[in-house]
Amino acid sequence: MMGQGAHAALALVLLLLLLWRQAAPIEVPQDPKILQDLKQPPTIVKQSVKDYIVDPRDNIIIECEAKGNPVPTFSWRRNGKFFNIGKDPRVTMRKRSGTLEIGFRSGGRPEDYEGEYQCFASNEFGVALSNKILLRVSKAPLWPKEVLEPVVVTEGSPLVLLCNPPPGLPPPFTFWMNNAMTPIPQDKRVSMGLNGDLYFSNVLAKDAHTDYSCNARFLFTHTIQQKNPFTLKVQPKEPYNDTSYNATDPYGGRRVAESTPTFLSPSGSESSKMVLRDEQLLLECIAAGLPTPTIKWFKKGGDLPGRKVKFENFNKTLKIVNVSEEDAGEYVCMANNQLGSIRHSIFVQVKAAPYWLDKPTNLVLAPDENGRLVCRANGNPKPNIQWLINGQPVDSSPPNLSRQVLGDTIIFRSVQMGSSAVYQCNASNQHGYLLANAFVSVLDMPPRMLGPKNQLIKVIENNRTFLDCPFFGSPLPELRWFKNGQGSGLDGGQYRVYINGTLEIKRARSEDEGTYTCVANSILGTAENQVRLEVKEQTRIVRAPERQSAIRGSTAHFDCKVKSDPSLSVTVTWTKDDKPLQLGWRLRKDDESLTIPNVNEGDEGMYTCTVKSEIDQDMASARLTVLEEASLNPSVSSALPPDRPEPPMDLDLSDPAARSVRLTWIPGNDNRSPITQFLVQFEEDHWEPGRWQNLSTYPGDLNSVILQLAPFVNYQFRVIAINSVGQSQPSRPSPRYKTSGAAPDAIPRGLRGWGSKKDDMEITWEPLLDLERNGPNLHYNVWWRLKDSGDEWSNVTTIGSKHVIHNTETYVPYEIKIQARNEFGAAPESNVVIGYSGEDKPTDAPTGLRVSKVESTTANIHWKPVALNSVQGEFKEYRLYYWRESSLVAGLVVSKEKKTKGFFSTVAEPSGILSDLVPYSKYKMFMVVANSRFESPPSNTVEFITKEGVPDAPKFFRINRRGFDTLQLEWGKPLEPNGILVGYLLKYQTVNGTRLGHPQFKNLLPNETEFTLRLPDRSVRYKFFLSARTQEGAGEVFADESPHFANEENFTDATGLVELTDASVASAFTPTPTPLAPLPPTTITPTTIRTSAPTTPATTPSTTTTATTTTTTPSTTTTTTTEATTTTTPPVLVTTKRTDQNVLVAPGREIWNLTVVPNSNYANVSWRHNFPAGSSEFVLEYTLETYIDQVDIATQGWFIGLMCAIALIILILLIVCFIKRSRGGKYPGGGCVTGFTKYLVRDKKDLPLDPVDQKDQDGSFDYHSDEDNKPLQGSQTSLDGNVKESDDSLVDYGEGGDGQFNEDGSFIGQYTVKKDKDETEGNESSEATSPVNAIYSLA
Repeated sequence: MMGQGAHAALALVLLLLLLWRQAAPIEVPQDPKILQDLKQPPTIVKQSVKDYIVDPRDNIIIECEAKGNPVPTFSWRRNGKFFNIGKDPRVTMRKRSGTLEIGFRSGGRPEDYEGEYQCFASNEFGVALSNKILLRVSKAPLWPKEVLEPVVVTEGSPLVLLCNPPPGLPPPFTFWMNNAMTPIPQDKRVSMGLNGDLYFSNVLAKDAHTDYSCNARFLFTHTIQQKNPFTLKVQPKEPYNDTSYNATDPYGGRRVAESTPTFLSPSGSESSKMVLRDEQLLLECIAAGLPTPTIKWFKKGGDLPGRKVKFENFNKTLKIVNVSEEDAGEYVCMANNQLGSIRHSIFVQVKAAPYWLDKPTNLVLAPDENGRLVCRANGNPKPNIQWLINGQPVDSSPPNLSRQVLGDTIIFRSVQMGSSAVYQCNASNQHGYLLANAFVSVLDMPPRMLGPKNQLIKVIENNRTFLDCPFFGSPLPELRWFKNGQGSGLDGGQYRVYINGTLEIKRARSEDEGTYTCVANSILGTAENQVRLEVKEQTRIVRAPERQSAIRGSTAHFDCKVKSDPSLSVTVTWTKDDKPLQLGWRLRKDDESLTIPNVNEGDEGMYTCTVKSEIDQDMASARLTVLEEASLNPSVSSALPPDRPEPPMDLDLSDPAARSVRLTWIPGNDNRSPITQFLVQFEEDHWEPGRWQNLSTYPGDLNSVILQLAPFVNYQFRVIAINSVGQSQPSRPSPRYKTSGAAPDAIPRGLRGWGSKKDDMEITWEPLLDLERNGPNLHYNVWWRLKDSGDEWSNVTTIGSKHVIHNTETYVPYEIKIQARNEFGAAPESNVVIGYSGEDKPTDAPTGLRVSKVESTTANIHWKPVALNSVQGEFKEYRLYYWRESSLVAGLVVSKEKKTKGFFSTVAEPSGILSDLVPYSKYKMFMVVANSRFESPPSNTVEFITKEGVPDAPKFFRINRRGFDTLQLEWGKPLEPNGILVGYLLKYQTVNGTRLGHPQFKNLLPNETEFTLRLPDRSVRYKFFLSARTQEGAGEVFADESPHFANEENFTDATGLVELTDASVASAFTPTPTPLAPLPPTTITPTTIRTSAPTTPATTPSTTTTATTTTTTPSTTTTTTTEATTTTTPPVLVTTKRTDQNVLVAPGREIWNLTVVPNSNYANVSWRHNFPAGSSEFVLEYTLETYIDQVDIATQGWFIGLMCAIALIILILLIVCFIKRSRGGKYPGGGCVTGFTKYLVRDKKDLPLDPVDQKDQDGSFDYHSDEDNKPLQGSQTSLDGNVKESDDSLVDYGEGGDGQFNEDGSFIGQYTVKKDKDETEGNESSEATSPVNAIYSLA
């Protein structure tokens, strides 16, 4: 009884799994904007291998990297217990990472840290686990010391030299060498086994050596250890003769007893071997015997897997890579020689550590969605599946009603926020384990657009076009496309919307131009983006270059006329033989051609014209052949260029069949260029008589082909030959050939059902093409029935492409299929498609419309939904109509235009967010429910008032100069104050290049719209920032800079522009005399007359220029615009002069109301007159006044700095003079000037400072002025033993002596005569004090 109950429960669970419909998991795009805000549990991205062997000489690094948001924190377990990293000074963890680094600089043994490690990465959304990492330290033990006795063996006997390498970690690689470090030669007689032993199938006398040494190489430590060598002694049965040895008789003619094969390894007649799946299988058979046996391998019950099997070690080893379960079985190795054979069976078992069949992956769900995690693994034996949540067994975690564990599957139903976690699946058996982390993240994110905003896409007309609109949201939003903000969503017809948001336009036309809006909508809100599509005309070459021949020295000309869209710029390039053509003095190119004058042999080749626009291109090629001058012998054709081939001839039809016929022809002359292709064309006389269509192409070496044809068509054919030059003329048509009829092969395309009225359904399809009819009397069988009703099919036969079903219920689904049929039979039936009957107006209106959380620009909308069956059609959206009823700002007139916003929601309590509202306004709204064609009655109308917000920018902001030190600021009130204005905030700061000065602020009253600023420095420019303020704060800022001063501009030659325009401005200050013969005012065509003004030097105050203009239309008002190429006249300084009084004017004709309206760099001059049209010229004389701002030089910064520098230098010189005098200097009166002059001379000559100016040991400078204490330069030592060098003043030396100057002005020689002290007292200028020394002395 219990068994039956268990079976019933299992069947119920399986049934639930089959019927349960889950929401597709959300795929999060790898977009930085999304990932930055996306909260997700941790994910392990990097970890060390499970079996981790480290080198004891290096620091130990155990890797563990994870990602998540917030950034995960890390912890470790060692041997199943918490590993406290902080207590061990040798262990550190990398920042923002879980990687451990264990260092041994301060001591310690790596072996102390062996064990099993596991990393835990956690944040507030879950915990992720790494694999269990088994850390072991590599070992390279020494070979045990042993004394090896010589091995004595009889010649011809087998022998095994044991290696027995020390057990290293990982195991060492073994090989045999002699004392000369030369490998032991191996062959099918002597070889090393898999265990490292050296096997001799039979021993020869030449094998006797004393240095058989086994070596072990340890990979981690890169060391080689050598075992003590074996000494092998061979006892021959007869004396050995070296001279008689040869390869065919290794025994030198001696008789050695032969033996049948025996196995040295493995032993016995059978053995077994276990290998794991995906590893490699190594089977070994080594046999003894004389002669040396050969080894062969077999597998009982089947063949050896040829692609995976390799034979090594002279066929003694069988190697199978990537072992799978089918490689299990009995393998047989057979050893045989001429005396017999022996077999050994190896039974191979293939086991498997767990491997993935279905590895669990991360699951991102929206609230109330369903999902599942699947963890399927296989192995031998079958692995055990265990689920964990955040590192703890699921069984021990708190119960969760939305989660159900069913073996290898966890099912989630109606997940909620806060249920995010990381789940671990552990699949294990006795051979290993698998651990996988998969997080379940419950994500709640409003729709957002990921692509660039307002993208412009240009496409070529009639091309397939894709408009991308990447989007994301959770739950996954519904995306719809609209064109120019109107109509319903674009889908169907020539439009197709893909699941990723891309809109396909199958064939872009000019009427497809416009702005396309993609709208992503979910219960959390709406996001939209726009793409502007421009359809351009194709760029094409309308007159292509043609092949031509030119005689050397003549001129060749290639045409390349292009037609393209006027809004696209195109470039035309030429290449020769696919290489860029170097245009220079000889080759000339214009927009439509290429000209090659003086043609030579190097110009011969293929010329290609390529025209490119930013979105397409076209190209055309033609060959240029260069000929010598005409030969006297016209029969010589070797110099003739290749030409198009002659058309094929004698077309013949044979081998007729139902849908094929053989066409044979005779090729025409190839005209010196081999034929590469034949093009076969056909014409039929029923559907499109006279129109030749391409059928197929064939290689140029064929002249007989079988044509595949359509049934029931009356064909005739023609052939065109093609070579490198071009196509031949078509051949003459073949006789007609009519194929027999057949049933249609094609199924009508585009089958759909839709309702044009509420009680009908139109079934439409695309009719078969003419060549798909296959016979006469084509008609269509159409079937339909209510979906899932099980009723009999209703059907109709029609020859059209539409059938209407009447008296249907409103918006019910139908199953539809179609079949084409003619007199010869029926085509296959189409697949069943689902269509819907017509829609009707929804009967129920949404109720309970209300608002909540009304802010300045947004409001939350709530309503009660309608029953879906009341929609009476495809539910599209709840459509909200809202409009701005009034503004709470008194006197502000607003537009009451209705706007709409759609909300797609099927939840019990729908809501949405209405955005982009105007603050401080009264709104009204109502809601309807909409299907594809109709809207329901409106809901209740709701009024609400938005909160006050920050105002818009001021309507305008102008900065006017009222003088050199005054700025007049004017502005207008914001168009949308968004509340009660409380004032304006004016911020201004100086501008010097890119540097801004300290900002200053000014609060202004709300009724103020102008402000006058006095400038403390007229040469400094300012930047202004103005914003209006309400109680909510300052609004959008209007920024501008003060205009330039006149002296900031460059004054260059000015050119006046006089333009006749329509004007009606009359001066209010000039009296208007009554004209004698007034003419009706008319508008004259604008005319520009250019005048030149001479260069105005800075000293010239003005320049007078005369412009002459002739009226061509009767007018009473004429306006000219005078413009200069540079700004040389401030707007307020435009000056006009009276017209020359000597001009002869007809009696009664006058000019009056001369008016000047100045601007920044031009002035509008207008006047009124009563001269007839075309009868007079008007001479306008105007003066360009040049005003240079006369800035006081005393206030300029550069001038003040220069004066300060000069004053500082003078002050330093005065201080030097006073110090010199106070220390007994010899410079009374003008000594300072003399000293300064001497310094300049010394500096000019590049001489060093005097020795007396050198620094003493105490750091000061010695200023000796008493030259009686100074001996002559070069004199002997004085009685007191001191020698003092003399001053270098020329006053101290006599006229004579050997002293002289070099050419560079330096003094050489010795002083021989010293003047008396009395003579020098009157002139004591012996040394000038250097300003440098003076400065040092001050220090």
